[in-house]
Amino acid sequence: MTAPPVIGRRPVGVLVGLAAEARLVRRAAKGLDPQPLVAVSAADPARAEALAHELVAADAGGLLSVGLAAGLDPALPPGRLLLPTEVLDPDGRRWPTDAGWRGRVDLDAEPGPLAGCDSLLKTVADKAALARTGGALAADMESHRLARVAAAAGLPFLVLRAVADPAGLALPPAAWDAVDHEGRSRGLAVAGRLLRDPRQLPALLALARAAGRAERSLGGALAVAGRRLLVLG
Repeated sequence: MTAPPVIGRRPVGVLVGLAAEARLVRRAAKGLDPQPLVAVSAADPARAEALAHELVAADAGGLLSVGLAAGLDPALPPGRLLLPTEVLDPDGRRWPTDAGWRGRVDLDAEPGPLAGCDSLLKTVADKAALARTGGALAADMESHRLARVAAAAGLPFLVLRAVADPAGLALPPAAWDAVDHEGRSRGLAVAGRLLRDPRQLPALLALARAAGRAERSLGGALAVAGRRLLVLG
């Protein structure tokens, strides 16, 4: 017997950093009602916060951060899923995620803290320094901004992330500005930098393999738990 529809159910507002992550969310949302509201920050923390306010204004009933993350714990391999219990922002504040929502998701994922950062973690030393400040397992550039807005609006907040670049992998300079204003990969720009400095190729290939594992892991999690993540209640 099919359950009756819930009249007036509010959508989930989903914030991602990259266009590729948005595609994974929209694929997982096919057939769901209501459809989630999806916003792409293009890895810009200030834009992430502005988009979070727009999601609230569009009547989102909860806010969800989805995407890749930089590993801070050396024990976490590329592709490891994270369902953080809290997000730590650069000011030292801690933003808890919604325990009920998190419990419904039922994924094999790490529950520890996630750190928010307002700039790219380029080196292994950058990651190690951030890990020491609060014991976070991984970091991203959107979740702490979304958490602030969710708390101010009194909305439930959740994070699903997958480790892309692990703690021991530095980002080569060719990858430092690899996303355009719509969150798409700037492949030609990366290729141009690589031509000027071919020594970056091994690090770029390692990063591409790690990010590929993370995207597959994230896509699999969304496929399995899409309804529990993307529909409230």
